[in-house]
Amino acid sequence: MQLLLKYFPNLTELQQAQFAQLDPLYRDWNEKINVISRKDIDHLYPHHVLHSLAIAKVVTFKPGAAVLDLGTGGGFPGIPLAILFPETHFTLVDSIGKKIKVVQEIATAIGLENVTALHRRVEELKKPQFDFAVTRAVTTLDKLYPWSARLISTKEQHVLPNGLIALKGGSVEEEIKTLPRDSYTETYPLADFFQEEYYREKFAVYVQA
Repeated sequence: MQLLLKYFPNLTELQQAQFAQLDPLYRDWNEKINVISRKDIDHLYPHHVLHSLAIAKVVTFKPGAAVLDLGTGGGFPGIPLAILFPETHFTLVDSIGKKIKVVQEIATAIGLENVTALHRRVEELKKPQFDFAVTRAVTTLDKLYPWSARLISTKEQHVLPNGLIALKGGSVEEEIKTLPRDSYTETYPLADFFQEEYYREKFAVYVQA
């Protein structure tokens, strides 16, 4: 918790309690369904929870906003963001049913009422209904962008225009080149937000819808 409080010092007691519950819950579920690498479970907070919260350094989601977590896996970045923004609704989507079961169970266990978990392929989602799509360790931008862009609402309510925010590692410049030529992007080095060595080569990439 000290790591999270270092970068998010205004967490309420409820939020701190919810974040604290993630460790035992993910350890328990990881024994049944492998949603986090066995060797990485001991780094849940620095490598998964804080990494997810990097998106909050790019945009502050407003009350009533709707955010899609595309390919959520075991609930990242959606669950940490849902704890941080309790008045924003998050829809967490994944094509693997057992991972969505973990998401549902953990969201229920910590009392998250602003999360909808769907066992579905993103192609099955139909209408534009989200302010932002967020992703972490899913696929390349040239696939993420068309999947998400059609689901983004034209109603703007944030300082940052609606779009996609993808957490990425490595050489993001090559991926950005694969986007349509008129795409507007911004790249945020996570080392600007977090001091830990883990974030040295990690980025958040924003693509305007």
